[in-house]
Amino acid sequence: MHKHQKSADAMTFSSGCPVKHDATASERPSACPVPHDSREYKEQRKEWKKECKREWKKDHESQSTLSRLNPLNYMFRDLSQAPAPNQTHVLPTSREPSTIPRGDGDGNWEYPSPQQMYNALLRKGYTDTDVTAVESMVSVHNFLNEGAWAEIMDWEKRFAGGLKKGWQLCSRGEQNFDDMVKKYGYEKEVENVNPSLVRFQGRPKDMTPKAAMFQVMGWLYPGAFGTEPPFDRHDWYVSRDVDGQRKEVRYVIDYYSGPPEPTGEPVFFLDVRPAMTPTGAAERALRWGCDVWWRAIGGDTRERERQEKQEKWSWPK
Repeated sequence: MHKHQKSADAMTFSSGCPVKHDATASERPSACPVPHDSREYKEQRKEWKKECKREWKKDHESQSTLSRLNPLNYMFRDLSQAPAPNQTHVLPTSREPSTIPRGDGDGNWEYPSPQQMYNALLRKGYTDTDVTAVESMVSVHNFLNEGAWAEIMDWEKRFAGGLKKGWQLCSRGEQNFDDMVKKYGYEKEVENVNPSLVRFQGRPKDMTPKAAMFQVMGWLYPGAFGTEPPFDRHDWYVSRDVDGQRKEVRYVIDYYSGPPEPTGEPVFFLDVRPAMTPTGAAERALRWGCDVWWRAIGGDTRERERQEKQEKWSWPK
């Protein structure tokens, strides 16, 4: 889990009769078999119409909402730049480009403008949103997404070449990664890692197993594990180049708020890791396991002592 700090200045029915009345003359009976003037019939018809309306409304609402969502990011396709009705504050309509490549190869993803963000929040039901705070919200949104992508890049640099190379690069812990890149001659491969973001999905109501575990541990041992639940969760689907073939890898991101700095600057922590697929589980075990093991055995100290001994014995006599 890594700390991300943002400057406070930047924060931010069919109603027809069920009997066929339009039959031809040869088909039409001498009288309609349904007693249309009876009270019972009128009540049944009234209830039937109500039920039809309920079902139509239910289906229409669900279909119309889904059909308006972009499958790449589960946001509305048509994010308007027009001011909302009764909007009291003017919001910028310019969009900021990200450093995150699109999976379709069409440049980088663009962040929504403050006006688009405000319109999207209203359409999702957040009608009490403070319009004057939207610009800060967009700023924080963009900042955290860039931080999340930077951490995904750290995973890709280690494991885009496979588990064996990943083990080699992780074998001496996090802080010696650059040294391992040089030792095994992977400088060019690491430099040319080129993942792209295919699509992403916000899932704030779906707590990840890891976050749930932290909440349980915080209840059992509040002194050591006490933490607020994450305020958001994202699933990002990343395209990875494996031997010339594109492979989709899902990453899970938990967003936590931390205590603000003494200066008032807000602090956020991102927990970014591959999803618990067989390959993702192996990558997590290698990266975290190697780092814990290397620090537990005092790897840096041992390596430093070994180098000192070599230098001592290599001195001219």
